[in-house]
Amino acid sequence: MLMSDPGLVAFFKALADANRLRLVGLLAHRPHSVEELATVLDLRPSTVSHHLAKLAGVELVRSATSGHYHVYSLDFDALHAHAKQLSTDDSLKRLAPEHGATDPYDDKVLATFLDAQGRLKKLPMKRKKFEVILRHALRQFKGDGPWTERQVNHRLKTLSDDVASLRRGLIDHGLMTREPGGKRYRRVS
Repeated sequence: MLMSDPGLVAFFKALADANRLRLVGLLAHRPHSVEELATVLDLRPSTVSHHLAKLAGVELVRSATSGHYHVYSLDFDALHAHAKQLSTDDSLKRLAPEHGATDPYDDKVLATFLDAQGRLKKLPMKRKKFEVILRHALRQFKGDGPWTERQVNHRLKTLSDDVASLRRGLIDHGLMTREPGGKRYRRVS
């Protein structure tokens, strides 16, 4: 059973801190130095270094030297590996809903915000409803990717002309990742 795997447990323990989650969120967009992270998060550089060490301990972040600074970046491959490891855990599959099963709340939100052609009338302002729309948009992507931004936009265009908000939402809500430089997008497994 994977859930008792010490590596996986350590991975989740490393993420079980609000500041470390904020660090991961920032590093998902682009690499940062400790000083930049400390400024953005309003933390002391020593505190940021402590949190980065915890994340590096589970191989979630890497560092490289750039002049006098250490620049940290998110290791997307490690993140994908942990997600893949979770998706192969049979005990978790038993907890997942049956394929095709729908949630009444999701159905109600989709009925409210989609027109007869399945396009968005408008984007919901409430986070929970927006997440329903994002999960619906994610159905446009089969497999894990990667896709170029143009391919992502093309798929999202079937739902709305506001592809930028949907694309950003998929990234911000952790449903997709964007490689550094924004060249490729991947679905989070």
